[in-house]
Amino acid sequence: MKTTIKKEKSFDAVKSFREIKEKIAKETENMTFEQFKEYLKKNRLTSVK
Repeated sequence: MKTTIKKEKSFDAVKSFREIKEKIAKETENMTFEQFKEYLKKNRLTSVK
């Protein structure tokens, strides 16, 4: 029977995405649609070239 040793990840994409998603949800939970659109405009990511 083989045993495998799992290596600790230095970056966990799923965990990071969940944290970001929860942060955004908390920041926008009581916003109207118009306020939410402004939030998205203000926090838009720019493309990296």
